[in-house]
Amino acid sequence: MFQFINQQSDLENVLQHMKQSSIYGLDTEFIKVDTFWPKLGVFQINVDDQVFLLDGTALDLTGFWKQLFQAQQNIFHACSEDIDLIYHYADHSSLDNVFDTQVAMSFLGHGLQVSYQNALKQMLDIDIDKDQTRSDWLARPLSAEQMSYAANDVLYITQLAQKLKTELEAKQLYHCVLEDCNNLTFEISLKDKLYLDIANYRHSRKQLMQLQQLSVWREEMVKALNQPRSFLLKNSSIYDLVEKNPKNNFQLAQVKDIRPNIVREHGKTILDLLKFLPESEEWPLRMARPIRHSSKGVTQAVDTFIDLVVQESQVPKEVLMRKKWLNSLYQHVVFHGDEQDLPRYLLGWRYDILTRPLLELLHKDKEYLSTQMTVTE
Repeated sequence: MFQFINQQSDLENVLQHMKQSSIYGLDTEFIKVDTFWPKLGVFQINVDDQVFLLDGTALDLTGFWKQLFQAQQNIFHACSEDIDLIYHYADHSSLDNVFDTQVAMSFLGHGLQVSYQNALKQMLDIDIDKDQTRSDWLARPLSAEQMSYAANDVLYITQLAQKLKTELEAKQLYHCVLEDCNNLTFEISLKDKLYLDIANYRHSRKQLMQLQQLSVWREEMVKALNQPRSFLLKNSSIYDLVEKNPKNNFQLAQVKDIRPNIVREHGKTILDLLKFLPESEEWPLRMARPIRHSSKGVTQAVDTFIDLVVQESQVPKEVLMRKKWLNSLYQHVVFHGDEQDLPRYLLGWRYDILTRPLLELLHKDKEYLSTQMTVTE
């Protein structure tokens, strides 16, 4: 049913087998409790219905990473953490050949976050156990139950992918899914956009620049230390830092949720990041208010149009348009943005059927929208 590979010579045989096929079903088992980077325990791969469990604690996987980047297609379910792990271990971040079965399921109306277990049940009427999810994947030897669990996670994934591909092609949506998967793997590598998870439209451009610098610094530090972001600075602390803008360590110590050792060890750096900023023309643009602040008529027209595209495209509404993308369109109109700065999701297959018509609608409301936004530095 599967082979556990923990000898380098056996891995070479797997790599040779991979060269005979270019589509792989993949999953990872890792530990990520008190570290930023996941510690790889097992990397599972299905090659032509043969399952190999690669021992991440014993093998040099350099050749394996290269093979993944050269593949025709890498099939995952809910790939974000797997891709993040690959980017770390491979020291390369442009995996553009991914088919994510969770993304595919969302296009077929099963919701944005359907589990692999439920996907198999709904699409193939296959039941698998998930009782080893919290196992210690770094301990050796692995139990028979652990290895069976790990193997099941890729045993059926290529079959699932083929079923999904057939249904997507019948709806002419397969290319849309591949594009969204590519956008997803691209987003994972965008370090300079991390501040967007903390920022909101109330922040000034100066504060946004401070948030960006703090977020990038935190990211580099936790990668070097291999600790979670919250071990260095919680999001609540970063938010409070730009609100209070402390000038010295005493004021810094009053910031929400900041630990004394962080003030001692990194206080000067944090204060410098708040103080020393690039020239103002390099600061991020203000973020948009929620779209509900547009005039009632245009808001209704936007909602009606999106519903129409949902009907015509057969793409579920939550897949077709996310709230943050809609706010990006709003920001684009208010600040006369460049279309190439819009989210990648809005510039591909969505552009002609959705993005361009919505921009035309919002431009009709430009005067009203602009009056709702108070821009300050």
